[in-house]
Amino acid sequence: MKTRTRASVLAVPLVLMTLTGCGMNEDKSDGAPFAGTSTSREASDRMKKISSGVYDLIGVKGKASENLPSVTECSGKDTKTHFSIFHPWSFTPASAGDLDEAMARLKRELPKHGWKIVEYGPNTSKNKSLTLVADNDNKKVSIRVIKMSKSDRPMLSLNLVSGCYKVPDGEEVDLYPS
Repeated sequence: MKTRTRASVLAVPLVLMTLTGCGMNEDKSDGAPFAGTSTSREASDRMKKISSGVYDLIGVKGKASENLPSVTECSGKDTKTHFSIFHPWSFTPASAGDLDEAMARLKRELPKHGWKIVEYGPNTSKNKSLTLVADNDNKKVSIRVIKMSKSDRPMLSLNLVSGCYKVPDGEEVDLYPS
């Protein structure tokens, strides 16, 4: 599974540009806001906690995939000193009938926890899957949730991406902070 997660890093710069919503772009630098100074390990741990909080908001029984956050580049920035964190994961409800409730809960609960919904509705895929995009300006994180009701195993596909971090002076980006 780690190989698949790491392979997705190649597409992250494009996803980062399309994932960040309006509010998170207010103090942007080449598409991503400045998230602060941090080591990649600390930022990865922070993203795990944010994803865990989103998981708690889903509020229905089910199972989350065990993908780890990945480090990716910040567009137009020095790759030795700047990075973003990308965390793709999925949630499969115990009952396919709970998928609608899981998505409805996210739409209802995210704004109560500092997230601003910047997009909600069917996407442009063949299936016209319901998609929710939200930004958390305080945490400098954006999330895209796609309700995949027509897949073999109905699930939510979640992708979180941080703003752009700078490593502390004298340090370099660790691509594999685990």
